[in-house]
Order: sequence, then C-alpha cells, then structure tokens
Amino acid sequence: MQTVTVLGATGSIGCSTLDVLQRHPDRYRVFALTGNNQLEKLMEQAKACSARYVVVADEARYLDAIALAEQYGVTSEILCGAKALEEVSSDAQVTTVMAAIVGAAGLLPTLAAVKAGKRVLLANKEALVMSGELFIDAANQSGAEILPIDSEHNAIFQCLPHTFSYGQFAASGIHQILLTGSGGPFRTRELSTFSDITVSEACAHPNWSMGRKITVDSATMMNKGLEFIEACWLFGATAKDITVVLHPQSVVHSMVQYTDGSVIAQLGNPDMRTPIAYGLAWPERINAGVAPLDFAQMRDLSFDSPCYERYPNLQLAIMACEAGQAATTRLNAANEVAVAAFLEGQIGFTRIAEINQETLNRMEPTIVSSLQQILEEDQKARQMALSLVRGLR
Repeated sequence: MQTVTVLGATGSIGCSTLDVLQRHPDRYRVFALTGNNQLEKLMEQAKACSARYVVVADEARYLDAIALAEQYGVTSEILCGAKALEEVSSDAQVTTVMAAIVGAAGLLPTLAAVKAGKRVLLANKEALVMSGELFIDAANQSGAEILPIDSEHNAIFQCLPHTFSYGQFAASGIHQILLTGSGGPFRTRELSTFSDITVSEACAHPNWSMGRKITVDSATMMNKGLEFIEACWLFGATAKDITVVLHPQSVVHSMVQYTDGSVIAQLGNPDMRTPIAYGLAWPERINAGVAPLDFAQMRDLSFDSPCYERYPNLQLAIMACEAGQAATTRLNAANEVAVAAFLEGQIGFTRIAEINQETLNRMEPTIVSSLQQILEEDQKARQMALSLVRGLR
C-alpha cells in the first residue's frame, strides 16, 4: 500500500492522478491534497478520497477553506502555507509524492520530498529547470526516486534500456534522444499574423487538455524548451544528445535512437493517466483507464523539424541549457511573468519571447550553487521581466 500526497490536486495532472488512484484502492491511499484557487473542487476531492490532510497554499484563504470544509462535510485536517506544503511532502508516512504544482511555486515542496527520500512523480518541470543540479544531488544523497510524468520524459524513460546508468549514453548504445512535440496550434499559421494571436487561440491546444499557462507554453514551444532542459537533468544528457522533433498527432510521445540504427518509440493515446499510472506502479504496470490505440484508425503519423523563427522560445531554452543553471532559472522566471502578462491582455503573443530574450540579455552571467542563490536569481529575473512588461504597456 502506497501513501500518496498530490501537490496541485485540482489541476489537470492532479485530477488525472486521483482518477488512477481511485481505480486501485487496494494499492494506494491519499495522505494529502494541496491546492490554491479552486477550493470547492479541492474539498470535493478530499471528501471523495478521504484525504487525511488538505493544504491550501495561500494563507489568506485559510478561513475560506475551513468554512468550505464544513459545508462539504470534509473531515480532513486543513493546513495552509508554504511550510505545510513541505510537511505533507516529507512526512514519514508518505511513500509517493505527485509533484504537479505549476511553475516555481512547486519548487520547495518538491525538493522537500526529494530530500526525504520519497518516490517523486515529477510533473513540475520547473523544479529541474530552476535547480536541476540541487535536485539530482539531493536525490543521490537521500535515495529518492525521481520518475518523470511529463508524457515525453516518461516515454523516454520507457524506451531506455533497463541497464541504463545516468549519463551513460555511449555505454548503453544510445545515439540520441528524440523529444517529440506537437508544435501547438500555430504550427502552420502564417508567421506574419503571429502578432494578432489572441489568448483564446493560444489556449486552444489541438491534442491535450491542460492549464492555460502550460497551453500557452505549448503554443510558443517554451514547454518543449523546458522539457529539453528537464531531459538533460533527468537522464544526464547534454544538449547534443537531444533532438526535438515535431509530431502533430501526439501519438508517438518520444523516442530513443540507438547506434545500431534501431529506434524505440513509446506510443499511446494523448492521455496523462498513462504516464501517471506508469510512475505510480513502476516497475509494474496497472490499468490507467486509457483506451488502447486502434491502429486500424491511424491514417497518418508525420514528423518534421521545428523552425526557430516560428518558435524562438525553443531556441532560447536550448541556448540557456547550454549556458548553465543561472540562465535556465532566469528564463523560467521571465517566461512565467511574460505568459501571465499575455493571459491578462497586457502584451501581445510575440512579446513573450521578446521579454524572455531581453531578460537574459540584460542580466550578467553568473554561477549559482545554492538554493538561496537560485531563488535570488529567480526574483531578479521576475523583476526585470516585470519592468519590461510595464515598458510595453
């Protein structure tokens, strides 16, 4: 019996996680659920799965959460604040933590789970983008298992040989990782019209149902850029070990190409319950509630190379990956600010990449080696990006 904390329970990954957990009550029980904005939904979830704790990230909403818990008949203990997030991630009773809080907010509770030696199902790519070296070092010291949940990284994990050792590509006969991406909703849109892209258009992903921030990141392919950085940390790869491939059908989730000419791919319907179930049960497999592929209905699988003129954020992310930890931390921070400004109607779509680029250009290169330095660089980059947004209003 695994005891699971779900960080970010009300998001799409959190909801899919609870769906898989509830299919296997003999294997899993929920220790804690965390959320921030959708408190009604959080209370419904807590009641349905009999969570021991419910954590609300925003301390200012604690009384609201208490009142809603009474209204919904929730018997879970209600906690709040950043410290509580870390506590339910590192508690001795917890075996597994689903890290699905979007953005930098998920960094500290996820790191707490890693330091406590948990099985961490990593759906928060920003944790590794911001502080990959710290995460890997902490996992090595604590014995934590970091299992990737992003569909692409999970696919790579499934395609690697069981004997694979971190960073040992040549020794494992691996030529390269092929990281696939759909290209988002603007893969074939006329470049001259990109400045006219609306929020509703950018939030309409053709294949996946995700939150607004991640969907915009998919449209700019920053999501793929962050995944590129994450893959380097997860598997000990360099930028030269990974090639991004456009695959608009989102059926092939990623591939590993071997030196003998073989390519091993992981295929499946675009449903996040598949990688979630794989991470929960690894090295076993369990029913995820996902329908199998019907190959008789598959008429076309196409692949292409991404164009950096169309996806400047992807190129920025790869360049930041090569530059080091400070650059990736800054890029992630700037992008969160820029995407939020776009979603609020403060800047246009093409300004997102411009703000990200200018933030990196205006900050001096530096080396970060501690969590405090990473958090400081994150804040400096946010301030820089915010000033750039204000200058564009």
